[in-house]
Amino acid sequence: MPTDKSSASSADLAAGLVDEAQRLVHLEVDLAKQEVKELAIRNGVAIGLFAVAGLLLTLGIFVGIPVLVVVWIPNHVVAAAIWVGAYVVVALILALVGRLFLKLAPPQRTIASLKETKEWVVRQISSSAR
Repeated sequence: MPTDKSSASSADLAAGLVDEAQRLVHLEVDLAKQEVKELAIRNGVAIGLFAVAGLLLTLGIFVGIPVLVVVWIPNHVVAAAIWVGAYVVVALILALVGRLFLKLAPPQRTIASLKETKEWVVRQISSSAR
């Protein structure tokens, strides 16, 4: 394929455009895969934190309530209430951290790259048509 665009035939220019477009599409797919992988890892961690928070909250309730009922001596009640409170606080902190990590958004870099690719293809087509 000639490297000088002014001496290249329309067929050569079209073939070059198709090759470049195919390469760009392949790169776009790779970028999308990478972004989805990063998002899946981040959301996996967030879901794990939510699961641990739920487990601790459940343990706090299922351990704290029987302790409060069985041991109705004032000193033991305060200790059991503190224990339940500690579980609830830890569960709330884990849930908040999990919520901060959770990200439900479209892959912004891929969208921006697709827009750039579209603009590039339009420029290539309009310059080849001249």
